Parts: sequence; C-alpha cells; structure tokens
Amino acid sequence: MAIIIVLIILVVLVFVALMKTVQVIPQASAAIVERFGRYTRTLNAGLNIVVPFIDSIRNRIDLREQVVPFPPQPVITQDNLVVNIDTVIYYQVTDARAATYEVSSFIQAIEQLTVTTLRNIIGGMDLERTLTSREEINAALRGVLDEATGKWGIRVNRVELKAIEPPTSIQDSMEKQMRADRDKRAAILTAEGIRQSQILTAEGEKQSAILRAEGEARAAALRAEGEAQAIRTVFESIHAGDPDEKLLSYQYLQMLPKIAEGDANKLWIVPSEIGDALKGLSGAVGNLNPKSGGGASLAKESPRREQPPID
Repeated sequence: MAIIIVLIILVVLVFVALMKTVQVIPQASAAIVERFGRYTRTLNAGLNIVVPFIDSIRNRIDLREQVVPFPPQPVITQDNLVVNIDTVIYYQVTDARAATYEVSSFIQAIEQLTVTTLRNIIGGMDLERTLTSREEINAALRGVLDEATGKWGIRVNRVELKAIEPPTSIQDSMEKQMRADRDKRAAILTAEGIRQSQILTAEGEKQSAILRAEGEARAAALRAEGEAQAIRTVFESIHAGDPDEKLLSYQYLQMLPKIAEGDANKLWIVPSEIGDALKGLSGAVGNLNPKSGGGASLAKESPRREQPPID
C-alpha cells in the first residue's frame, strides 16, 4: 500500500515538473525568465523549455499595439482658463526586458508623463490657439513621450486629443459668437442674393426696353415705308390716269366735308387752290347745262367772289 502511494506521488511530481519545463508562449507575446531572481532570458512565441523549480516566469508582456484612454485632465492655459482635455495613447512594447525592469508600471508612467507634458504645452498657449492647434499639440506630445519612453522599451505611435472642453461661461460666449457669425453670414448671403436679383431684374428691364425700342423703331420704319409706298402708288396712279382740271376740282370739293369734321375744328385754313377748283367746277357745270345762264354767270362771277387765302 505504501509503495502505491509513493508511486502516485512520483507521478504527480513528474507531471508538475513537465508542466513547469514546457512553456508555450502565444504569438505577439513575450515572457521574462528569471533564475533565482535574476534575469536570464526572454521567451519568444512558441514552445520553450525551462528548468523547473529553478527558472521562473517573471512577466508575460503583450507585444501588440495598445490603446489606452486617459480620463479628462484639468489644464490651465496661458490666459488663466481651465480646460479639460481627454487623451488617447497608442503605444507598443518593443523591448520586454526594458519594459519589465526599467520602470515599475509603464502604463502609469505614460499617464503621468502625458499629463505633465500637456500642462507644459497648453500652458504656453491661449484658449483660442489651444482649440485650433490640435495637430500641433499632438505632434509635440508624441515627440516628448516617444523620447521619454524609448528607454523603457516602449514606442508611442500616436497621441490623440479626444476633446478639449473650455469652461461653461466660455462655451456660452463661444456659442453666442458663433451664432452671431452665422447670422452675419446669413445676412450677407441674403443681401448678396437681393443685389444679384436686382441686377438681373434691371438687366432684364434694360434688354426689354432695348427690344421694345427696336421693335417700335422697326414698326415706325415699316409704317413710314408703307405710307411712302402708298403715296408713290397713288402718285403713279394719278399720273398714269392723266386727270384733268375738272376731276381735281371735284376732289377738292369732296375733301371739304372731311375738313369740317369734329367739334374742335374752329378755324379753317382754305388753300389758294380752292378758288381755282371752284372756277374749274363752275366751268364744268356750265358746259353740262348750256341753256342755263346761272352757271355761266357763276363761272364769270366766281373770280370776283374768291376769298383771299388765309395765312
């Protein structure tokens, strides 16, 4: 019975020894091995053999890039305003031995270094520059952190400012200023739109007036050309018909009623040719009635009763 118990104990010891001898390190990880408390070597990814009960694993470190957000930190600007700044650090362990032995807690060290560096950088800027210079702050912060953490076996890849929150009173003032700027831009755009509309309207009226004037001028020219053509046609017709003095006299008398039309005609201007027309007409009437003596006497007396032309 005692032999069985001893065999069981030996089997357990062998199993434990094997477990401590074989160490499997995952990919993108490293392990620090110490022998009697002293650094011996760094185990890389894969299957590794260590001396059981002599070698021990001090620390297992993830070699992948890590993202660590830090809580908001109050920082005083150059114009004595307190702003809260949220930061995010992207870092990667490049030397597991240095990260284990050069600093006790590199995460805490990076956080404290970030806060100190932020206060130094923001302390030399006013609020307006702080709000508009994120890239400059990120670059300066990354340079300082990368230089300081290099000896710790850590590389800082990126530093980002998530938010910069000024005091509440300053936020209200900034909001009012932005609202005033938006109203100003809206008023400028509205005025510019009205101006362009007025310009286009005036241009349209100008073009319309020009076209209207051109149309009226063309119409007047066409009317004048038509009247000239009509007068030319009438004149040619008269000359082609070769009218005698009797026909012209008769036409003169037909025009007299048209001259008298209208209530506004108070003054008649009788041309001097009316007398000649009457004389010709009386002669024509006398020729038509040879037995009537009144017509002849009218033709004879008409020159004596002829009215002088009115100037």
